[in-house]
Amino acid sequence: MSVCFKPRRMAGFTLIELMVTLVVAAILISIAVPSYQSQVRKSRRTEARNAVMDLAAREERYYSVNNAYTNLALQLGYGQDNAAITDRPIGSGYYTVSVTASLPDPGATPPTRAGFKITATAAGTQLKDTPCRTFAVDDVGTQTSTPSATECWN
Repeated sequence: MSVCFKPRRMAGFTLIELMVTLVVAAILISIAVPSYQSQVRKSRRTEARNAVMDLAAREERYYSVNNAYTNLALQLGYGQDNAAITDRPIGSGYYTVSVTASLPDPGATPPTRAGFKITATAAGTQLKDTPCRTFAVDDVGTQTSTPSATECWN
């Protein structure tokens, strides 16, 4: 009696199976990474909104005592120097903030009143956040952003 041996298949993956796996992984990564980066940029907007609203509250406190608005950092308690707040990096550096303060002009027609505008502008990699590159608030509480205030402030 003769014994017949069947050749066994070697365990492992074929080249085709490996290539299919790599293609599927590449497709998943090409979808996931941009979506993740978009969510990270969206989460950084909170830092800009918080900085703008914090400075607006500081402006109102300063106005209640001095009956005028200012753009000087030391007077607002927003730094150690007494320089104007222009393009000052905030938080992690993904936004810069600027403050403009205006004095009343009773001689103008119509007379103007004192006011301020605080603007946070995207910087560095945050510039890729095209829906919300700037956040601004003024002395009457108007919240604006470029290009859409409703999407950015919510």
